[in-house]
Formats: sequence, structure tokens, C-alpha cells
Amino acid sequence: MLKEKIELLSKQYFETYRGVRHHLHAHPELSYKEFTTSAYIQNHLQSLGIPFQIMAETGVVGIIEGKPSQRVVALRADIDALPIQEENDVPYASTVKGVMHACGHDVHTSILLGAAKILNETKELWEGKVKLIFQPGEEKNPGGASIMIKEGVLENPAPTAIVGLHVHPILETGKLSFRSGKVMASADEIYITVKGKGGHAATPHLTVDTVLAASQLVVALQQVVSRDKNPLSPSVLSICSINGGFTTNVIPSEVKLMGTFRAMDEEWRKKAHERMKEVADGIAKSTGAEIEFTIDIGYPTVFNDPHVTEKAKNIATEIFGADKIEEGELRMGAEDFGYYSQKIAGCFFRLGTGNIEKGISAGVHTPTFNIDEDAIAIGMRMMATLGASL
Repeated sequence: MLKEKIELLSKQYFETYRGVRHHLHAHPELSYKEFTTSAYIQNHLQSLGIPFQIMAETGVVGIIEGKPSQRVVALRADIDALPIQEENDVPYASTVKGVMHACGHDVHTSILLGAAKILNETKELWEGKVKLIFQPGEEKNPGGASIMIKEGVLENPAPTAIVGLHVHPILETGKLSFRSGKVMASADEIYITVKGKGGHAATPHLTVDTVLAASQLVVALQQVVSRDKNPLSPSVLSICSINGGFTTNVIPSEVKLMGTFRAMDEEWRKKAHERMKEVADGIAKSTGAEIEFTIDIGYPTVFNDPHVTEKAKNIATEIFGADKIEEGELRMGAEDFGYYSQKIAGCFFRLGTGNIEKGISAGVHTPTFNIDEDAIAIGMRMMATLGASL
């Protein structure tokens, strides 16, 4: 009866929460600045009669109580947008220049608000409590999840499991994917400054060639991944920015580099940090340059608890059919959901949002990203069912 009721309400409220998505999409806000978005969520929960509290300044945490039980499940959505100029020609396109919901957080938030309404209307049919986590700052270090945890989001009441979903444009709408164990990589930001005595390019012997030192460093760092790492453990090191110099005949006194390091193994992650700095020190000694090597520690790996993930997958199979459920792939992208899954059993799954026939195929973090909005009803149904049944 419960699952049938949730299915009915998901269809009934679909248009309402598609409208919510349009509103959020048109009014995006960057990480840790989601004040209007937070107020919108608060007002919506208040209209539903769901009590909530504020965390991490713009985060919102609501509680829905079913029949008396010790069971507590957390459902999480992220609320921030990206610094991208939208190129979609749609009525609900971003009204904020240079800011866009290009990663689907507007979808995640709309789905969780819809699931909250459904759970609130069916609370006489399920037991325990559901904690609704609307989290800021997923797109930017240190990650809103880490702040929410420090402020007690996993306490009073303490959930035994947490669930999150993410839009997946390469997965057809109507399908979902699950993967147990390691799912997504850790992500660290690399900032390097190479310094030395600049001078005329015609007299390099009177200078410290910072460009040459930086070039050697870019190449040498790749050996950390190709030679020091177990080849069976995925890892990526990419230097994505080099800035130095201003003309053809002057060796600059400073070159700056930026990049990212990703890994699936936390022990290797720590070792790689040490090796990268050792490589930089070696090049500094051999070239005479001074190299400042900073690693901004980012999100940990996302680990899906096998028991919780299998249970969630079975629920999805039951309500949508086995042909709609796929095995998720290992991804080197990062998600601060990993902070939650370090603390309690978690399940982070993918919601298919692509539709080639409708021309919806652009990837996340692109200016033309969009979704097949039929996925909203599917997401609402899945999250509400997991909240009531997991």
C-alpha cells in the first residue's frame, strides 16, 4: 500500500516540483552564497509543516516523523550552482549572469522537496524518522558536507544510513544505476609557484629559467602516477593551468601552475602527496629554482556501503523493474558525499536524465546542460520510497 501511495503522489505532484525546478534553475547561487535558495527551501518546508533548522549558514535540515521507531534515514540534496554562463534557450534559463545550475543541483533539491511532501503525507504508513539534508557548497572546497558534519548534521537524531542521488545525462531517463564499494575518487587541488631570478632570454646563464623548471615539473609529476602507483588502482594527476611570462625575450621570475589529483585509495593518496613534493624538491635543486608546492586537501572517496546499496537497488528493482536498473561505473569525478559515507553507511546512486530524441545529452558542467524532466517524478518516487523503507 505504501509504495503504491508513493507512486500515485509522485505522479500527482510532478508538475508542482517541475515548477520548483524551473524556479531554482532560473535563480542559481554559487557555493556558500545560497541565501535566496535556502530561504526558498525553508519557506517550502514551513508550508508543509515540516520542522527544520539552519546549518552551515545556508544549509537546511528538516525532520519528518513517522510511526514510533528507532529507524532514522537521511536523504541528501545539494543546492549550489556553478560559475558558468548558460546557453540554453528555455523559459526558465538562468537570470544570473555567469551562474548556472549546470550540475543538476536544482533537480536534486526539487526532488528532495517533492519527496518530503510525499513522506509527510504518508507518515502514518512508515516507521521512524527521515532527516532531510539540503546542503550548500558541494562544488567548492572544503565541501558543505564537511561543515554540516562538524555542526552536527549526523546527530540528534543520528541516522544509520544516508542516501543521495545525482543526475546522469548519459543514462537514459527511466533508468537508475547503483554500485557498491568505491564509486568516486578523492579530489585534491594543486597550486605550484616556481620562482627564480628572471632576465633576458639571450642570457639564460644569468637567470633561473622558471619556465624550464615548470616544464620539467609538469612532465616529472606524471611519473608519480605512471611509476609509483599500483597500476590496478585508478588515479589521475592533471596540471591544467600554466601562467608565466609576458613577452618573447624575457625569462619571468615566476610561473604559476594549478591542477588536480584524484585517487581511489586513501593510503596511496597520502603517499602520492609526499612523492609529488619530493619530485618538486628535486627539480628545485637541479634547476636552482624555488618551488612552492601546495596541496589543498579536498573530498575523500565516495564509498557505497554494500548492504545499504544492495537494499536500495532491490527496492529500485521492485518498483521500476530489473530492466531499468544498471550497474554503475567507477568514476574519477569527486563528490563531497564522501564525507558522509566515511561516517555512516551511505548509498549514492545515479538518476538517468538523458533523452537523445529530445536532444538532451549535454554533460554536466557545460553551458548547455539540461535534463529530461520526466526524471523528476522518478527521483521523487525513489527518494520517498527509500526514506520510508530503507
